[in-house]
Amino acid sequence: MNPAQGTKAAWRATVAVAMSNYIEAGAIIALATSLSLWQDQFGFTDGTTGIIAALSANAFGAAIGAAVGGPLCDRYGRKFIYTYDLLLFIAGALIVALTPGVPLLIVGVVAMGIAVGAGVTASWTYIAEQAPSRERAAHVGMAQLAWSVGPMIGFLLAFLVEPLGLLGSRLIFVHLAVIAFITWWVRRGLKESGPWKERHDAQQRGEIERGGLLDGVVHLLKDRRNVGPLLLLVGVYGLWNLVAGQSGIFQPRVYEAAGLTNPSHQNLLQVFVWGMTVVGTYFGFMRFADRVSRRALYVFGAALGIIGWIILIWAPPGAASLWAFAILWGISSGLGAQAFYGLWTAELFPTRYRASAQGFLFMIARVGVGLLSSVFPVLLTSWGLSNVGILLVALLLAALVIGGIWAPRTEGKTLEEIEYERYGTVNGVLAAGRPGGAVTAHTTSEQGTK
Repeated sequence: MNPAQGTKAAWRATVAVAMSNYIEAGAIIALATSLSLWQDQFGFTDGTTGIIAALSANAFGAAIGAAVGGPLCDRYGRKFIYTYDLLLFIAGALIVALTPGVPLLIVGVVAMGIAVGAGVTASWTYIAEQAPSRERAAHVGMAQLAWSVGPMIGFLLAFLVEPLGLLGSRLIFVHLAVIAFITWWVRRGLKESGPWKERHDAQQRGEIERGGLLDGVVHLLKDRRNVGPLLLLVGVYGLWNLVAGQSGIFQPRVYEAAGLTNPSHQNLLQVFVWGMTVVGTYFGFMRFADRVSRRALYVFGAALGIIGWIILIWAPPGAASLWAFAILWGISSGLGAQAFYGLWTAELFPTRYRASAQGFLFMIARVGVGLLSSVFPVLLTSWGLSNVGILLVALLLAALVIGGIWAPRTEGKTLEEIEYERYGTVNGVLAAGRPGGAVTAHTTSEQGTK
């Protein structure tokens, strides 16, 4: 394979796997834009609304999927997860689309959430492992780009089908099931991750011991060298996601509290927000995260988000405040914590438990979102937007400070070099010297950029 072919093959694999992020983010928005309609149809309370949101792909459902999917991904391969996760997603989406009542609604929502959690651990891990080191952020950014396009189209569809009421929302879930099936079909032809296959082959030859299913999680938590990265990523992604999680599922209610009460206008504004996220991801993160200081880029993006929420909550209400929030929060989300989380989690942990680390951290973040989501509608009603806003801005500020101080310097290094520097191993094998092209499949991809 010549260098150009290697680069094209890496991008084809990235795009195919990243498509699952479109579906997964779309699932969150499909529920966000339909929760009020389900509530009106079935007559449940704000408390039940919070519970359904907490069990969804936005929170506990995804946490369960990540907790299970990470170890499975490390044990049986990245392809094992993305061969089956979307089949569960399709079943859940169709159950929601056809549900006659609350029990099946919850079953479908939970099934979609589990599929999302498992799929995220596999997709971000796979993309980072097959990407050239000098383009790793660009490739990981493709997953973030797909994650941004999903809500943008989701809110646009919600606007277009609004005259149909709940039927329109059911059709959105059908659309997600169709796209998921197409994506599942395309991904069936992808090859296994090179680094994982090298480690698996070494295990087959008896060079590396093959542990149990939870071996990766045990080593992740037992090794004191992982304490710093775990705290960093919980601080960066976990705290930011507490805000983003409420924004994703409850933003229409936040807009209503801020004075924008027309559902059509709310959805159109969200289309613009996610359009700005696409802009921030492509022209910001994907273009610059491999070229400039990632710490500076992260701080810049995080600061934009804080300013946006301050304007939305405390500036005089009106169109100017809403548009300013949409631009600042949208661009911040493209440059911000989720993209860096996907990148840094892949870089800071070795192949043997890279997906388990993704799953563990994603689980913690989504459990946090679930706990807050279960009470957020009640808090918004009882406290008011101004008081809830203090909490949201404080969380974003803490995430900015943590990432700004402790962001790692991993730009331009291969995953094998980073693992060697941190652990003295390459794919779990002790290395006598600095690795150079230690993983054949990955090295081929590297040469395409040098």
